[in-house]
Amino acid sequence: MKTLADVLREALREKGIESIGTLSKRFRKSKNKLQDIAIEMVHGKGAIFRVPEKTAVAWDLSGNRVEGSYYAYAPLCMADKFEMVLSPEELRSKLPEWPYFIIDLQLWDKHTQKEKGKVCLQINQSYGLLRDYFTGRELAVTWANEEFRKMFHGPLDRITAYEGSTSEFLRGEGIDEVVLLDPWADEVLSEEDFGVKAFVIGGIVDTGGDKKLTPKIGEELEGAGIRVRRRKIVLRGDVIGVPDRINRILGILLEMLVEGKPMDEAVYEFQEPLHARWRLRKELPRRAIRYRIDGKDFRVVEKELFDEYSKWLKIRPEDFVKVLRELDLIALDRRRIHRLNKLSVPRVIRGRLYRVILLKKAAMLCYNC
Repeated sequence: MKTLADVLREALREKGIESIGTLSKRFRKSKNKLQDIAIEMVHGKGAIFRVPEKTAVAWDLSGNRVEGSYYAYAPLCMADKFEMVLSPEELRSKLPEWPYFIIDLQLWDKHTQKEKGKVCLQINQSYGLLRDYFTGRELAVTWANEEFRKMFHGPLDRITAYEGSTSEFLRGEGIDEVVLLDPWADEVLSEEDFGVKAFVIGGIVDTGGDKKLTPKIGEELEGAGIRVRRRKIVLRGDVIGVPDRINRILGILLEMLVEGKPMDEAVYEFQEPLHARWRLRKELPRRAIRYRIDGKDFRVVEKELFDEYSKWLKIRPEDFVKVLRELDLIALDRRRIHRLNKLSVPRVIRGRLYRVILLKKAAMLCYNC
């Protein structure tokens, strides 16, 4: 999907411009200079001008440093000093119809004050993610009541805040079908869903237990005549390990939608060790081998599993050790486990397979260690 930086790049090339500078130091530390310049232009803060002398600092349209340019971004207050070659209005006229990313706050009052604060923070962080690709206006917050407006410390004037319901907002925009990102959905999000004009992310945090509130948003939309595609984001087929914060879910969606990354890679990009440990707690017991040594039971996993899981879970050695302790598991290297298996006899005890080692063999094992 085309980004705002792509739109500016194309507009400049149409005019035969291959590099631009700036008359201030504002964008020199920017990671994506074209994107940040385009954002300011869209919001009417500046334009691209032709200047009589080369700028001291300039970049080509790929963001690489070059030796000056006769074209530069400058505030609109300088319009009477230089020749304007690309105005904010002209750039805005070239913007494609990007989808809306809707955060629905209809269940705002179901949250505690602490949860409401977290919602506001995550919405602010979501705006930051969207402005890295588009304009930020694509972030729509519905049911934006007075309490939310007072608690939200982000750029309220640069997002789309709507006091009414999501269905009313969608009808006003001529949208009759959406994708609802719902961890309890039956179907997984795929490229076939990327053609819709709106994605509904939620607007919910659950620090007080599993409320399963997201499906209620879908029910409200369907009741209002909006077609809803309920989709979930998974990591290797399971929602466990997928971040649950609004901004991180949006980040995963953008990595897939704009960057074209596979879902597992996108999830890994926005995963934290906390989320990785959730999944590790589920994965490790499946790989455990049960031993009964001298009447005592042990569950053992291979140490090498850390290397295997760290390829798709953001775990550190300390996370691996923490989960081992929580689950009362022992990690041994494959060589040791192979020796245990040679000394043991498989038996089914209470419906489960154990590898049983007699006291004499256990003593031999310890002696040879």
